Amino acid sequence: MVAEAIPARDPILVVVRAPDPISRAGITSQLRRAHGVVVATDDVLPEDAVAIVVADEVTDEVTAEVRALRGHGLSRIVLLVSRLDDRELLAAAEVGVAGVLWRSEATASNLTAAIRAAAAGDGTLSPDLLGRLLRQVGQLQRQVLAPRGLTFSGLTEREASVLRLLAEGFDTAEVGRRLFYSERTVKNIIHDVTARLELRNRAHAVAYAIREGLI
Repeated sequence: MVAEAIPARDPILVVVRAPDPISRAGITSQLRRAHGVVVATDDVLPEDAVAIVVADEVTDEVTAEVRALRGHGLSRIVLLVSRLDDRELLAAAEVGVAGVLWRSEATASNLTAAIRAAAAGDGTLSPDLLGRLLRQVGQLQRQVLAPRGLTFSGLTEREASVLRLLAEGFDTAEVGRRLFYSERTVKNIIHDVTARLELRNRAHAVAYAIREGLI
């Protein structure tokens, strides 16, 4: 029996953005050692590429660069930094980077792993940064969201409860009875959700919540 040949994976295109030619040359040199990775030319921004953004720290200029890349259709971005405080870590998360690595750890193998993870839709974060990010997320939930009755889903607990029951097929009167709200209150909750999230109606709100994993 002859074994079937396993098709080779297409190489992953990588766009490198760095503050100076030396930094760019260093990262490009590392990437040349990586199997299955091809560095795109400076004037090419293919939407299926993974972008590597090199910086000393996360400044307003760096976040603007990330937003500009996302505006060109590049949604998979890995950030290489020398320094990163907690505020900058949150800023990196807010602009939607897919991974953050220390420049001192930017070996060919580490870069390849981060690039492949980003290309697959996954994220990469150095272990020490992961702990810091989790602490920041917890602090944000406790100090900012919870006092306002909000969660990271963007829904309050009672909004999520109402949508969950609607998703199970209950009408507004039945939802009210189960949650001990008046039907008017349930309708007001639905209206608040649809207006805030710019949804058309309750069915759209339920579909949105399910699709986004909010309920």
